[in-house]
Amino acid sequence: MLKIHKFSSRPKTRFAARQVPSYIAVMPDQMRSYLDFEKPVAELESKIDELRTLAASGSDIGDEIARIEEKAGQALADLYANLTPWQKTLVARHPQRPHFTDFVSALITEFTPLAGDRKFADDEALLGGFGRFRGESICVIGQEKGASTEGRIKHNFGMARPEGYRKAVRLMEMADRFGIPVLSLVDSAGAYPGIGAEERGQAEAIARSTDACLSLGVPNVAIITGEGMSGGAIAITTANRVLMMEHAIYSVISPEAASSILWRDGTKAQEAANSMKITAQDMLRFGVIDQILKEPPGGAHRDPAAMIASTGDAIAQAFDDLRNLDADAIRKQRRQKFLDIGRKLG
Repeated sequence: MLKIHKFSSRPKTRFAARQVPSYIAVMPDQMRSYLDFEKPVAELESKIDELRTLAASGSDIGDEIARIEEKAGQALADLYANLTPWQKTLVARHPQRPHFTDFVSALITEFTPLAGDRKFADDEALLGGFGRFRGESICVIGQEKGASTEGRIKHNFGMARPEGYRKAVRLMEMADRFGIPVLSLVDSAGAYPGIGAEERGQAEAIARSTDACLSLGVPNVAIITGEGMSGGAIAITTANRVLMMEHAIYSVISPEAASSILWRDGTKAQEAANSMKITAQDMLRFGVIDQILKEPPGGAHRDPAAMIASTGDAIAQAFDDLRNLDADAIRKQRRQKFLDIGRKLG
């Protein structure tokens, strides 16, 4: 049961620096999944695995293994230093990137999930609840894509229905009532476009969720961890501080959809991505986001524990920057932030 009697009228957002619990470094073993453009690295790492097998049988080839490991590391660093927007799109969609539940398990203690929109049903694509981040009360909402076939089906690949956005509104209103800061973890290809979702007011639900973000009198911070596509993302990303992982993408439409509209040809997604300005570097230059979170060499999926740890530090700093603002100042700062985006781009 959620205890609310200790919540203050204003959020305490001075989060002490703390190491991420060591247990997140021990993640389930998964066979590494390589993207098409990572083939040179895949070949080198395959060779390393073969040599390690020989070394285990008594062969003295430690120097050779070290040499190839250094070569593979440099190849990976060079590759990721020059990714194209389309390659970043593939990295942002990598199935082994850390998801909402990974961040919550590692960073949030005493997490109590809340379900349902109190109108129709519960949506498993957009999750949320209350807990503690570095000792302080926090409300967390975000999309979960799922890590297995069953999980992806359960969470509808992170594409929320209207019930998900109405649940987000419900949680944000509760957080505002008790003076609890709000954290959003954004990773979705967009809101679910099914007939049932449209019949139940998908557009209206997204609009009300966006309005709820803008109306909050408590600090809210959003992290774009993978894909931030269309209104399905902006509905929970309209925050005082918007941070974006280095190889994430953020856009009003997916490259595939843009390709279908512009060229009537869905196979031109790569060309569309390279023209759409969807990378974190583009978003920072345009003033759409406030900070880029550097990823480990080879992307967040190569070292999820390190990525989650550095993200936790960035979240703490973002909330700490807002801790002295009252409700009116918080709303004013957020409103001005988004007005400035339009002026800068205009």
